[in-house]
Amino acid sequence: MQLKRFFRRVIGAARLDAATYEEVEHDRSATLPAGLVVVVSAAAAGLGAIHNHGLAGILWHTVAAFVGWHLWAFTTLLIGTRLLPHTDTEADHGQLLRTIGFSSAPGILRVVGIVEPLAGPVFLLTGAWMLVAMVVAVRQALDYRAPGGARGGTGRAIAVCALGFPIYAVVLMSSLLLLGPWPV
Repeated sequence: MQLKRFFRRVIGAARLDAATYEEVEHDRSATLPAGLVVVVSAAAAGLGAIHNHGLAGILWHTVAAFVGWHLWAFTTLLIGTRLLPHTDTEADHGQLLRTIGFSSAPGILRVVGIVEPLAGPVFLLTGAWMLVAMVVAVRQALDYRAPGGARGGTGRAIAVCALGFPIYAVVLMSSLLLLGPWPV
């Protein structure tokens, strides 16, 4: 039963289903599964880039993603609740960990990058898909609403992600620099 719910949530998150993000936001037991999504997505990235980074890349991608996940959730919490709150915004670190963790679901497809000619397009497509999923996750976790109270507020969620992304990018770039030069 739990495994079925996990896969349903992973698919719902990848489909950008707002109800799935609402569900994991409020389910405190979904933090560990959200972390599993982050780890599987990162391992898939490591496997998909194995021709660039070797086996060490799998470990590096996973560690960087896990650290980045926590840092991104904390940064998003600060920006979303302190700098750009909506009147209905009420969130905690756990809610953002859960929703942001599940927004990594499209990244599982990065394993397809193991087929070298597909690596670039797959990483580009999944990266964009994960970014859109992140905006949905942030919008739902921070309870952003459009003017008039209707569900919406995507612009505010985009602003939060845009302000927080440079911090996440520093973690990602540091990780890549620690990996060393890419083999030719």
